[in-house]
This record gives sequence, structure tokens and C-alpha cells, in this order.
Amino acid sequence: MANFLTRLFRPAPEPAPAVQNAVVSSSDPRLLEIFSVPTAASGVAVTETSAMRVSAVYACVRLIGGAIASLPLPIYQRTVTGRERVDSPLAWLLNVEPTAAWAASSMWEWVIKCQTLRGDAFVEIVRDRAGAVRALLPLAPAMVRVESVAGRLRYYVQPEGGTAYGRDQDDMLHFAGFGFDGLRSMSVIAHAAHQAVGVALAADEFSARFYSNGGLPGFVFETEGKMDVGQQQLLKESFSQAVAGTRNAFKPFVTTQGVKLREITISPEDSQLLEARKFQVIDIARAFGIPPHMIGETDKTSSWGTGIEQMSLGFVKYTLQPYLTRIEQEINRKIFRGPQTFCEFNLDGLLRGDSKAEADYLRQAVGGSQGIGWMTVNEARRIKNLPPIPGGDELYDPARQAAGADATGGPDEEPPAAARA
Repeated sequence: MANFLTRLFRPAPEPAPAVQNAVVSSSDPRLLEIFSVPTAASGVAVTETSAMRVSAVYACVRLIGGAIASLPLPIYQRTVTGRERVDSPLAWLLNVEPTAAWAASSMWEWVIKCQTLRGDAFVEIVRDRAGAVRALLPLAPAMVRVESVAGRLRYYVQPEGGTAYGRDQDDMLHFAGFGFDGLRSMSVIAHAAHQAVGVALAADEFSARFYSNGGLPGFVFETEGKMDVGQQQLLKESFSQAVAGTRNAFKPFVTTQGVKLREITISPEDSQLLEARKFQVIDIARAFGIPPHMIGETDKTSSWGTGIEQMSLGFVKYTLQPYLTRIEQEINRKIFRGPQTFCEFNLDGLLRGDSKAEADYLRQAVGGSQGIGWMTVNEARRIKNLPPIPGGDELYDPARQAAGADATGGPDEEPPAAARA
């Protein structure tokens, strides 16, 4: 009976707290794992979009893409004596307008952005019924799925809001990046710079929150007395309204009844935040193969020589050339379909804007230093969009000029005017 009465008059258990609708942040690691979003050890999602919010990543992608977009891509034809430049409707697609909605420079920047951030870039070759190339259509990498079928690549394209379709490898320019395995390439963001970008994003967010809080580190209130929940909430709200935020920075806050503040987080100076952020710039530049001084990190001495010519030469040889080679080979094997006609980037386009370097180059080209010229005066004038002049189609050869002068008994003939300039 006692046990029965105990169970009968036992206090009813407190009801379980109601389950609230949880709001999960889009950067919560648990949510990111569910949707297979790559997360760095810093807990920040590193994607193509988030990576471009890091200034070092943006600068690297913009530098490579802008440099390649500024290079002319002429078309040549092999001849018995070498090669000659030819006029072709394809030159308009490659240099001016690949399709109605795109400029060629924008397309090449898009290609480099996709290569660096996603590993691969895709441009569909639009042909007419006769098989001639009529347009080049850039595609987002997320729209394209690649499969190997009987030794050939097959591309399945799913346009946003449109009908899926397939393309053979001959109708798709697949600009692969480093580490191509036959289907896809390695992304700089997903492999080489994954953790560096994650740390940079976390440092940016920490800095923004620190300054939005008026530059105040984390702390707790300490008091010898006892405060109920309402008093604690009132103290927190009063303090937040008084000093939190950049507008209230440096405003005093008075505490009473023995309330003290104790710091519980280290300051940015103690955590060496500035040094960490500077190192991330160097680490990201290393992953993209770009010297840090070309994206604004000038604390370290460059070992690439001095002057714009040496820096440009090193940048072209070690950074741009692999991209240029992949693009040229893909275009030549799928558009021109043979060794007779081909395209090749003209690296002289990098000299535009540097008048002294361009003048020195053209002077050497026409034989200005009394060497054998490899370019005629009219060819040099054509580069500067100047009309030809009489007698400007002959290469300058100092030995031939001297022999001609000795045979006539006259004074040595001077080099062309452009060479003497």
C-alpha cells in the first residue's frame, strides 16, 4: 500500500521543453557535410564563390585571366619557307566575338576563372550543317558532365531551365587544367589552396566581427554578489547599447556594485592576425604560381630580377605559358583539325602600354643595333597600325649593306630610319 500511495502522489514530471525550429547557418559544418560542400579545417566552406571573396584569390585569377585576354590570337598557315599570317572568319570568333552575347576577352577570362577555380573550362563549338564553325559558346562547368564512351569523350550538357543534350568531343573545347585524368582536372582551390583560402576567409570574418564590435575582445562580467537572470540580461543589453559597434567605440561604460570585466579572448595583436593574413597571401600566390609582388605583397624581395621586362618574362614563362599551350593545342586539334593551319598567342601583346620596352623591341627587330633584322620596317609599322613606306619591305643586313657600299666605292649605307631611331 505504501508503494502504491508513493506512486499515486508522486509529483508529475515537468513537461519536456518544446522543440524549437532550429535555424542553421549556411556555413555550419554539419549542414555543409550533408550537401558535400568542401569545408576547410577552419570550419569555413571553401567554394568557387567564397574563394573569390578572398582578395588574393581574386587578384591571382584576375591577373592570369586579364593577361591572357589581352593577347592577340592570330591564325597562321605553314608554307615552304616557314609560316604566314592568314585572314580567316575564325579570327573574329577567337579575338573579337565568339558568340553574340560574349566578347572574346570576356570568354578567355571566363575560361581561366573556370580552370583555376574548377579545374576545367568548357566552350561548345557551334557548327552549321556543313560542319563550319559559326560560334563558340562558353558553358558553366556545373552544367557539363563528362563520360568516356568507347575511347572518346562524351559531354552531356544540362542548361539551366532547358533541355539536356549531348555533344561529341569534336564539338566541345575542353580546356583542361593541371592533373587531367582523362575526364576532369585538379582545381587550385580544391587541392593546393584549400586550407589557405579557408584560413583567409576565417581571418576576414574574425576581423570584420572584431571591428564591428568596436574593437573589443570577448570578455565576461564578474561580480561578488548574486544576480538573477533578469539582472544579467539587463546588464548585457545595457552594455551592448552603450559600447558595442563602431559608432560607440571609445565610449565609457560605468559598472556598479563590484561588477568587473575580464577578457577571455586574445587580441588580434597577440594572435598575430596581421602576420597570419600576410602569410595566407603568399601561400595562395604560391598555389597559383604567381610571384607575390605581382598581387601587391611587396614585403619580400623578388628574385625575378628588376624591371618590367624581367618580371613579365618570368610571369610568361612560368605562369602563363602552361595555360597558353593547353588553349592552343585544344583549339588547333578540334577547330583546325590538321597541322597546316594553326593559331598561336602573340606574346608581344604584353608590351602594349610600355612604350620604352616596345620601342626597344622594334628597334632590335629591324636591326637597330647593327645586327641582322628579323622584321622589316613595314612589318614594324603594321604593328603600330601605321601605313607602309616605300622601300620598307626589305630586311636590314649590315654585311650586305657594307658589301654594296664597297662595290660602289661610296660610303657605308646607313640602316633604315626605323633602325636608327
